[in-house]
Amino acid sequence: MDIRPLDPALHVAPQIALEDVPALKTAGYAALISNRPDGEEPGQPDAATVRAAAEAAGLAFVHIPVSMSSLGPEEVEALRHALDTLPGPALAFCRSGTRSAILWALSQAGDRPADELIAAAAAAGYDLSGLRSQLG
Repeated sequence: MDIRPLDPALHVAPQIALEDVPALKTAGYAALISNRPDGEEPGQPDAATVRAAAEAAGLAFVHIPVSMSSLGPEEVEALRHALDTLPGPALAFCRSGTRSAILWALSQAGDRPADELIAAAAAAGYDLSGLRSQLG
């Protein structure tokens, strides 16, 4: 698994496999956040299947499906709410991790400086510099 920390409360990753879920619990994660719309790619497990695996392993689960064309205030607020209410740390995933990183940065905008969010994402391998005007 390619897990990348953004901050202590949230790490991001590309699509996880169902077989990874127990290991994520063992690694200390308390929650999974799926940012993939169901049916985005052939062979991808749907949210209900991932939810069942997460709950069987003792992990909380939230599905906040995001595509770049559908990423808006509701999705940003949903992630902010999830981070405020879920046990942590949480692992958010999408196809590559990029949408999860973008959603995280937008959910933190206004509470943390844009440069800090961009730097945290860059340290995790995501270039969010193009979002500077939305983060500051």
